[in-house]
Amino acid sequence: MMNVYGAAITLFLVMDPLGNIPLFLSILERVSPQRRRQVILREMVIALAILTVFLFFGQYILQGLHISEPALSIGGGVVLFLIALRMIFPRATGADDTADTGEEPLIVPLAVPLVAGPSAMATLILFSTQYPGQILDWTIALFVAWAASLIVLLSGDVLRRILGRRGLAAMERLMGMILTTLAIQMLLSGIEKFVADLGAL
Repeated sequence: MMNVYGAAITLFLVMDPLGNIPLFLSILERVSPQRRRQVILREMVIALAILTVFLFFGQYILQGLHISEPALSIGGGVVLFLIALRMIFPRATGADDTADTGEEPLIVPLAVPLVAGPSAMATLILFSTQYPGQILDWTIALFVAWAASLIVLLSGDVLRRILGRRGLAAMERLMGMILTTLAIQMLLSGIEKFVADLGAL
């Protein structure tokens, strides 16, 4: 059974702040260091607001779409597994990944989808649907993961100087390995619930 600590770690891994550092710094390259911190804080607050909406109201969307709990668990496990594989075996990223319009980014792409991406939204919906009685735990877990991600992203310049690109890549691969085990567990839980529901028919 997932607890607040496990949920916070899962959300932190899914948000992938270490992997986002190069993208954030590249997108904000022409923004002054002082303004850069303000932009990161603003985008992170927007991301938190979006993720909170999905935490509290995402389950109603699923109910309207008639998506079952096992389907959500299995689907969420598959998505997290693919995210983990991308973290372990990242594709080459370059300047072409984000268009430089010369303007300060707003919401896209920093808040969405780099922080509040589909995988984070799906994870929160999964938590609130599987364990609706623990919504306070999931709120705390979301805030803890968000705060930790904010600290990492605000320290992006320092971490890149200390760890270098190879160090950041190694840390991201380690996080990907941890996320892989969490994804497999989520997938197995969904299959177990599906088999149990079949047996109850």
